Amino acid sequence: MNETLGVVGGYDGSDHSMQALDWAMDEAELRRLPLTVCHAWQWPYGDGDPAARESLRRAAEHVLWHGADCARASSSGLQVRTDLCEGSTTRRLEELSADAALLVVGSRGLGTMARAVIGSVAAHVASHARCPVVVVRGRGALPRKPHPGPIVAGVATDGKADAVLGFAFTEAAMRGLPLVVVHAWRQPPVAWGGMTFPVMDPLAVQHAAESWLAETLAPWRQKQPKVAIEARTPQERAGEALAAVSDATLVVVGSPHGRFGSVAAAMLRKAPCPVAIVR
Repeated sequence: MNETLGVVGGYDGSDHSMQALDWAMDEAELRRLPLTVCHAWQWPYGDGDPAARESLRRAAEHVLWHGADCARASSSGLQVRTDLCEGSTTRRLEELSADAALLVVGSRGLGTMARAVIGSVAAHVASHARCPVVVVRGRGALPRKPHPGPIVAGVATDGKADAVLGFAFTEAAMRGLPLVVVHAWRQPPVAWGGMTFPVMDPLAVQHAAESWLAETLAPWRQKQPKVAIEARTPQERAGEALAAVSDATLVVVGSPHGRFGSVAAAMLRKAPCPVAIVR
């Protein structure tokens, strides 16, 4: 990944995409990278009238110009680039993700039904992008709050912990915020005679979870000694444990390529703040 596009923000003029653009500007400034504002448009009527098609293209240019102009006016010295594409928004953002450090999108756009929890564009790029994706939802962008809450990372024994922690520690260090690392666990049951029973002593399971998390965090504590870390090992579902941190600035979780893990899906439905999906 050469990251030549810097931070890519999807923009369609909606309130949700404006929140995403705010977050993308913050990320680009904090990371000292350029910002690429992307807008895609499609002519939905077959061959149609060339004049009407050209009018729609000019309207798309105006939307993109507005987003880029807002970014330039709201930042100090930020290099802002634009990308206008005729075609699928999801396909274009997925293409751009190959050369981006980070992709930022709103949870819903202009074309999404109001009752939808997460829009089709956000859902697709969050599961198919080739770089980390931030889906901005909830209270929106930072650092607008006077007392921002911690960065929260959810980790498990699935091989994704280092990728999640690398992103989460970077965010915490850049923003000067503490980091809460959550490793939720549940006691594995065993079925016998139509009933389920605990297979292990819960204290032993909890001790194993605490030991694994302490061992996993040890090298990161050395790499990022200035980041205040709180380790939590609650006995509950991971999604519930992460959503319980109600003052979080950002929740960071891992997910396999091409689909959502159960925790990532839960966060995109329930998190009170933006969600970063890392692979």
